Amino acid sequence: MPGDGIGPEVTAACIDLLDIVESHTEGLRLEYETLEAGAGLYTRTGEALPAATLEKASGADAILLGAMGLPQIRAIDGREITPQLDIREAFQLYAGVRPIRTFPGLKLPLADGRAKDLDVVLIRESTEGLFAGRNNSSIENDDRAFGTMEITRSASERLFDFAFNLARSRNKNGRPGRVTCVDKANVLQPFYFFRQIFDERAARFPDIAADHCYVDAMALNLVRQPWDYDVLVTENLFGDILSDLGAGLMGGMGMAPSADIGDEHAVFQPCHGSAPDIAGSGKANPTAMALSAAMMLDWLGERHGNAAAIRAGQRLRGAIEQAFAAGNLLPFELDGTDGTAQISAAIHRALIPN
Repeated sequence: MPGDGIGPEVTAACIDLLDIVESHTEGLRLEYETLEAGAGLYTRTGEALPAATLEKASGADAILLGAMGLPQIRAIDGREITPQLDIREAFQLYAGVRPIRTFPGLKLPLADGRAKDLDVVLIRESTEGLFAGRNNSSIENDDRAFGTMEITRSASERLFDFAFNLARSRNKNGRPGRVTCVDKANVLQPFYFFRQIFDERAARFPDIAADHCYVDAMALNLVRQPWDYDVLVTENLFGDILSDLGAGLMGGMGMAPSADIGDEHAVFQPCHGSAPDIAGSGKANPTAMALSAAMMLDWLGERHGNAAAIRAGQRLRGAIEQAFAAGNLLPFELDGTDGTAQISAAIHRALIPN
């Protein structure tokens, strides 16, 4: 689903890179079907996510999504068109995985040398929380606005189990094996409930360290000492906000990949939006989209027991790291002059060295 704005541009660049990876990976075959959804479709048809598109997507092994929504295109109630949220809810993609991982050779906002080797994962609950009330809110008499928050035991349990299992797998690869619950349990009762469930599930993973941090303190700590953390797990809105902070630590939204994973389906997309202000200019950074595709290959490989897909994901990620390691690439969002074509070409060269 290429979507809106720069979505089609970064999607096309990503598919080109996937084609190269596929052609050099024995045992891997990728087949694509392009489906239309987003704000542009909404302006033409009145539907942002047609039922036929959702039905076809449900039959796919994975969904690769560019970007959706345009600020100037809104529904009758004034909100932006966000079919990506509808997809998460329709397929119960409860685990929003947001890696915070930096690459050598890239200009970073934190001067501390430890920031050059960040490897933290934020997991955002993606089906409820404060987002649950987005279709059940109101403004009364132009005087007061109301919304709701929902935290359920079932959604929280599956989220925390996902986080602890991820920490366990990372621990096998040399990471600390620690999960931090990010909440506001000192003020809001739903978050107290959220934390209680976290502690209950933590007891099932005695080999993994577990602790807590209030969301405001975490915002401070991610700027001061992000290297102190391993896996962070939090509610929907808090995760939405902190994942952008994490993208800043990586160098910008164009460097930040993501996955929204459920028990049966998964969507892989860059954290950035549709950026209509640069659409068509060639300035879009395709890195986040390519890294999301690498995450997709990892997930497909693990889900289907396909070692070739896992090798392909590693190859693509390694090529991206190599492309930036020389220190010659600087995306526009970091005050550089390298856009879609230049960055894609550098990754291409790393995939197929002379």
